[in-house]
Amino acid sequence: MTIRHGHAQHDAHHGDHGHHDHSQHDHDHCAHADARREQAPVAMAEAERLCRERGVRLTDLRRSVLAALYETHRPLGAYDLAEILAGQSGKRIAPVTVYRVLEFLTEQGFVHRLVTRNAFIACPHQHDAGDVTVFLICARCGGVDELESPAINAAIGDLLKTSQFTPAAKIVEIDGVCAHCHGSADAPGGAA
Repeated sequence: MTIRHGHAQHDAHHGDHGHHDHSQHDHDHCAHADARREQAPVAMAEAERLCRERGVRLTDLRRSVLAALYETHRPLGAYDLAEILAGQSGKRIAPVTVYRVLEFLTEQGFVHRLVTRNAFIACPHQHDAGDVTVFLICARCGGVDELESPAINAAIGDLLKTSQFTPAAKIVEIDGVCAHCHGSADAPGGAA
């Protein structure tokens, strides 16, 4: 099983996406935040290369949205991104425009949508089209780890085949407590 640290925490400014308190988590000194920042330059260059190869455009707005997702280790919603972009450019961007950009980035495999959070995270990994992506979402800090497993791919593939079900996406979201928060007094199921 491969763990990919795309640890993230959503911004609850536009809704309680995750029903948890992030006040005790220091996002500036989080190992996942450091990993995300380290991945960003290579991932952005790869996105540029793949867009050229595929004959699609990574417009300035698309690049800005993707860069904003890499600048944080938190999954963000369209309203969050619209605010960030407005703060950077001084121009108001409609959330519907941001949603269209996110749709493009998702189609290209540069971003994942966390359905249970209605938020998006950047993905520096190029998954195969049929791969199952598993997200472990921390109930304490809102962090997200991305996993891949041939065994999970095979098991879900067998279930889908047996059920004659064609999925739109193969994404599994699991809520719990991440390794960084495990044992913390205020984590669900953590030490008292």
